[in-house]
Amino acid sequence: MAIFGNLSEKLNHAFSKLKNRGALTELEIKEAMREVRIALLEADVNFVVVKEFIKAVSQKAMGENILKGLDSSQQVIKIVNEELVRLMGSKHAKLEVADKPPSVYMMCGLQGSGKTTMCGKLTALLQKEGKKVLLVACDIYRPAAIKQLQVVGERVKAEVFERGQTNPVKIASEAVQYATKNGFDTVIIDTAGRLHIDEELMKELRNLKAKVDPKEILLVVDSMLGQDSVNVAATFNKEMDISGVILTKLDGDTRGGAALSIKAICGKPIKYVGVGEKMGDIEPFHPDRMASRILGMGDVLTLIEKAQSAISEQDALKLAKKMKERTFDLEDYLDQLSNMKKMGNLSEMVNMIPGLAGKLKGADLNVDEKQIERTKAMILSMTPYERTHPDMIKGSRRRRIATGSGTTVQDVNRLLNQFEQTKNMMKQFSSGKRRFPF
Repeated sequence: MAIFGNLSEKLNHAFSKLKNRGALTELEIKEAMREVRIALLEADVNFVVVKEFIKAVSQKAMGENILKGLDSSQQVIKIVNEELVRLMGSKHAKLEVADKPPSVYMMCGLQGSGKTTMCGKLTALLQKEGKKVLLVACDIYRPAAIKQLQVVGERVKAEVFERGQTNPVKIASEAVQYATKNGFDTVIIDTAGRLHIDEELMKELRNLKAKVDPKEILLVVDSMLGQDSVNVAATFNKEMDISGVILTKLDGDTRGGAALSIKAICGKPIKYVGVGEKMGDIEPFHPDRMASRILGMGDVLTLIEKAQSAISEQDALKLAKKMKERTFDLEDYLDQLSNMKKMGNLSEMVNMIPGLAGKLKGADLNVDEKQIERTKAMILSMTPYERTHPDMIKGSRRRRIATGSGTTVQDVNRLLNQFEQTKNMMKQFSSGKRRFPF
C-alpha cells in the first residue's frame, strides 16, 4: 500500500471537483474544504490540527485573487500543499553532530515500536555517509533484547557494545568511553522500552541523559498507532525534551495522521521514517516531498536518491551506452533486476513519479522477490553465449535452461518474451519515439 494512499485518494477526489471550472465561488471552496477536513479526520489527524489547518487554507483560498483567477483550482491546491509543508515542519531536520566526537544518539520509545530495528536502520544510513557507528545495548529487561541488537548489528556490520544485564547508565557511560578510545564518531544507544509510559522508565532515561549528554534524543513511534502515537510523542517530549521523532511502519496499513500531527502537537520534527522491513528501508523526512506525495504530485527527488544508492554512476553510464548502441542483453537484464530489488517497493516508486500513479491504479506493482529469484536462476542457467545472444535460445536450449533452474519451459518462454518487450521499449526511448509519462 502506498504511503498515505487513502488520504491521497480522498484529497484528489475533493480537488477533482474544482478542476476545469475557471474562477471558483466561496461555496465551491467551502465544499472542497469540508471534504478535505473529513479526509484528514479519517486519516486520524488530530482534531485541533485539522481545525487550524482548514482555517488557514480557507483564509488564503477565499482571497479576492483566488476567487477571480482563471487557474483558481490550481492555486487552491498550491495553498493546501504549502500548508501541509508548514504543518509537517517546512524543511528536513538533519541530525545534529557533536563538535567533538562521538555524537551520541539516544533511541527511546515504547515496546513494539520497532526501536531496536530502527537502531540498525539508522546505523546503515549513517554508515553510507562514512560514519563509524557503535551500537549500545542498554535494554537489559526485555528477554533477548541484547541478542536482538547483536543480530541487527551483524546485519549492518556494526559493533555492538554490551555488558549483559547490569546497570544501563553504567553501560552507556562505558560505551561512550570505549567509542572515544576506538575511533567511533557515532554512538547509538538502544534504551529500554515499556508497554506503557511509567515513572520508572522515565527516571532511567533521565539518568541516562544526564550521564552521557546525548546530542539527540530520538523517539521511535509506531505510526500504526495513529492518534495514540501523537500522545506518546507529547508525553515523551514533556518528560525528556526529545529532539526529534522517527516514525516506523509508514508503509503499512496506516492512515498517516501521526506524520501530520506530531510536529504541530509537540513542536519537535520528524527526522526519519521507516518504509519497510529491510535495513535499508529508512528515509529522511522531507515535509515538502511528503506533501507532494500526499497530493499525488510525486516525489522525484527521493526517487533519484533511491536510484543513486542502488545504481552507481559507472553502471548508469554503461546502461545508457548499451541503450544507445542497442546491445542490451540478458546479463544487463539480470543487473537491472538486482537494482530494482535494491530500490524496494515498486508501488512506492510509481507514486513518486508525477502523473503515473493514477494511470497504473489497481495494478499489482509489488516486487515479487521469489519471481526475481526464479528469473535470476533461469539466466544463470544459461551459458555466457546464450545470455549475450538470446535469439539463439530455441527449443532444446529452453528445455535445458528450465531443467537447470528448476522451472518450466513456459517460465523460460515468459522470461524471453519479457526481455524482448523491455529491449524494444528501451529502443523506443533511446530513439526518442517514446517519452516517459512525466
